[in-house]
Amino acid sequence: MSIALDQLPDDVDALKALVAEQSKKLDHVVARNDQLQSKVTLLQEQLNLALARRYAASSEKISPDQIRLFDEAEAGMATSAPAEEETVTVPAYTRQKRGRKKLPEGLPRVEVIHELTDDERICPHDGHALTEIGEVISEQLDIVPAKIQVIRHVRKQYACACGQCIKTAALPAQPIPKSLASPGLLAHITVSKYQDALPLHRQEAILKRIGVDLPRATLANWMIQAGTLVQPIINLLRERLLSYDILQMDETPVQVLKEPGKAAQSKSYLWVQRGGPPDQRVILYDYDPSRSQAVPKRLLEGFRGYLQTDGYDGYNAAVAVNGLAHVGCMAHARRRFSDAVKAQGRKKKASTAHHGLALIQKLYRVEKQARTLSAEERHAHRQRHARPIFEALRSWLDKVLPQVPPTSATGKALHYLHNEWDKLVRYLEDGRLEIDNNGAENAIRPFVMGRKNWLFSASVKGVKASANLYSLIETAKANGLEPYAYLRRIFTELPRADTVEAIETLLPGA
Repeated sequence: MSIALDQLPDDVDALKALVAEQSKKLDHVVARNDQLQSKVTLLQEQLNLALARRYAASSEKISPDQIRLFDEAEAGMATSAPAEEETVTVPAYTRQKRGRKKLPEGLPRVEVIHELTDDERICPHDGHALTEIGEVISEQLDIVPAKIQVIRHVRKQYACACGQCIKTAALPAQPIPKSLASPGLLAHITVSKYQDALPLHRQEAILKRIGVDLPRATLANWMIQAGTLVQPIINLLRERLLSYDILQMDETPVQVLKEPGKAAQSKSYLWVQRGGPPDQRVILYDYDPSRSQAVPKRLLEGFRGYLQTDGYDGYNAAVAVNGLAHVGCMAHARRRFSDAVKAQGRKKKASTAHHGLALIQKLYRVEKQARTLSAEERHAHRQRHARPIFEALRSWLDKVLPQVPPTSATGKALHYLHNEWDKLVRYLEDGRLEIDNNGAENAIRPFVMGRKNWLFSASVKGVKASANLYSLIETAKANGLEPYAYLRRIFTELPRADTVEAIETLLPGA
């Protein structure tokens, strides 16, 4: 409240007390104004980011116009880059011919011969008969609907004239005994659900259109039994996974309706692990009702080496217990700076977020150049080109970190980069390591896409079976195998495998 001049006290001490009181109120108003302004800025960032996620492109790259607006990163790198001229080997490029692509040679061909009639083979000019001089060939792609057949197992019976000995030919071991499910049918249903994201109720409708009545409850029960059947293969794949010294992990929510001690609406988690030797890749999925640190400790028991994850703290206990080298994910850092850029809206002025994103993009350009190199060559390439970028990035980070509010989008990106720094630079130690955890994130994507169609799992048995079947399909794909052909082989031969050696021959990449 303002005070009129004629109401001001004449006493000096009273005036000082009044000025002190007004100053205190002013400080409070200024502090409140700063607080509200900070809140407005934060809300505006959230609005800009929400609009960008809804309407803008999802790419995390900086446009050329934005890079030109911000040349401080380029200037900074000019002083830290090696003085010698860079030499980058670019693989040879062959331009593909435009137009329709040739159909695969391996597909069977059915020839349909088209000939002129007898009347058309007469020349209209001199009346002589035309002779064949060649042929013009064109091809069309034809699709015949899936072939459905019934396999009749006819088991011959034999008897002795004495009447005391009767023998019946044995039925080969089946994936699901005393059921209608052949290995081919099981493989088809499994691939349709877990590779093509086709829910069982849709498969039920498709089968009904061709006259086969198989309720979805029966199909679901078959999937549970199939997931249990392949457990020995999953166990051997886990041994292969943990024996190699590089492993990536990630997790994603899954909803299980009938889970002991939990409401149907609560979240459980599917964990993915990706690793194994380069020529024998392994991708394994595991269900757990929890996202606690106890899950990585259980899944990583016996593993030694490099563990690459995102910034989730739940992995830290397993890292400490097993003495692992924790590798971070640069893609998550890049995503935070990209969000910070988007949160600024349509501002044309380059910012701190642009600077950080520009430097991180430089690291990815180094990785693109080293993609075809061997592990040793990639390590040397990174030391020469990526390490100077990290030095510039660290120097810049130390300078700007205290200047940016930690609650802003840019502040969150800077603090993530600072907190994860030791993990993010660790990939420079070994040329086999990746700059980010995208391998694990890509491995979990098929499950996420399937989840959009079937939404939830009905039971714990069902989600555990799904984890095993996803593991087989994705591991088969990682080793260059066609999922249906591989699963058909598994469901045919695994019931008859009675030794560990026989099961080992069925592993992908064996």
